[in-house]
This record gives sequence, structure tokens and C-alpha cells, in this order.
Amino acid sequence: MRVWVWLNGDDKETLEVVQSFQNHPCLFKFHHSIENKKLREPTNWFWANAKGDLLSKVDDDCLMPFGWADTLRQAHADIPEFGVISCWHFFEADFVPELANKKIKEYACGHRLMLNCSVGGSGYLMKRKCVETNGLLRPDESFTRYCVRLAVKGWINGWYYPFLHQEHMDDPRAPHTLLKTDEDFQRYMPLTARNFGVSTLEEWIRYLHNDAAKVQAASINPKDHIGWRVKLKRLMKRLTDMKRP
Repeated sequence: MRVWVWLNGDDKETLEVVQSFQNHPCLFKFHHSIENKKLREPTNWFWANAKGDLLSKVDDDCLMPFGWADTLRQAHADIPEFGVISCWHFFEADFVPELANKKIKEYACGHRLMLNCSVGGSGYLMKRKCVETNGLLRPDESFTRYCVRLAVKGWINGWYYPFLHQEHMDDPRAPHTLLKTDEDFQRYMPLTARNFGVSTLEEWIRYLHNDAAKVQAASINPKDHIGWRVKLKRLMKRLTDMKRP
């Protein structure tokens, strides 16, 4: 595996850690951006320049399980239709069998996926052919929407099953999280929590648990995530929110 590192900002300690790996045989490319760029720019930089048949991204607040890339690489080699397959960043307590089992499908060579039109933007492995057919991330396009575009074209996306658990340190239940108290939460509040108005640690844990249920319940038909169906879903959500006290 060739490792490409994009570093945002000018934190001295972080820069020193990255530079200490400059001679590591796996560190292939290092880019330092003083400006804190959004994820789209470093993702497109990597996708546009990397030459490998498989592409991945791991965010700096995620820890990957041993051997994850070997497992996903073999799955890609065995199943040409796999587009983006990923590790799972939720917890055992978030698994809802009556939802997930309907979406778990077995493929050749014993590989299984919990199907979904999109997966998280960290801990995935994607065929380069996906970028060749779909291009780079569009302006203002999220990785979620990009995955849906792939699904529309027939690529199979999902989480490898049994799950390969990656630790996401934005989750207060993660062993290495900094979010231990409400004071920690206010200091290190995740961007998603801020965007959705979450104000306490308890609310955030409940949000993450519900988010896991939503992805397990989500339709695997890509047409349900584009066009008029999406607009209708957003309208229904707004009407529901208006009825709440």
C-alpha cells in the first residue's frame, strides 16, 4: 500500500509527527496545506494523481483494524462489480438484525456485504475504475452523493460483513476518544454535532445510534436517493418537523 498524507494547518506537533515518517517505505506522497481545506480538495488531489487500481481514504480520527485492506482487496479482486466497500464505524450495540439482515447478501468466494448505496468517507476501498467512469467529486458534492452516482451506474456498494470495525474517535464510546464529558464535548465538538444542534454528550450518543439505524434501514435502490423521491422525502421531513411541539 502506498500512503498519501494531506496535512491541514500548521500545528507544530502534528507536523513533526508526520515528518518523522518521511523516510518510511510506505509513505509515498506528502502534501502540507496551511489553509484548512475541506475534504473534497484533498480527496480529488489523491484520486487525480494516484495510479493504483484501488483507492482508499482514512481520516485522522479513525483507527483501522489489522488486515482490513487485505480483506477488502481480495473482495474487489473476486467480485468485479464491487465499487466502494467499507469498514464499519459503528458499534455492536448499534446493529439492528431485523433491518440489516434484509440487506446482507452473499457473493462468490464467500464474500458478504451489507448493501447500501453509500458508505462513510473513511475506511473504504474503491476501484479506480469508479473514478474513471464517474470522474472526481463535483463542486459541493459529498462523498455520499458520489457513491449514489456510482450505484446508479450499477456499482455495488456496502459494508463488508461480518463487519470490519474501524474506531471513529468522534464517537464517545470509542476507546481513544477525547469526548469523555460534556465539557470535552463542548471543546472538541464534532462538526456534524454542531451542524445538527446537538448540545450534550448523551444527545450525541443517541444521534450516532439513530444514524446507524438509518443506514441499516436505507433503501438499496439508488433511484430512491435521486430526483423527485429525494425532494419528496425532504418535504415530508419538513412537514413532520413542523408538527413537533
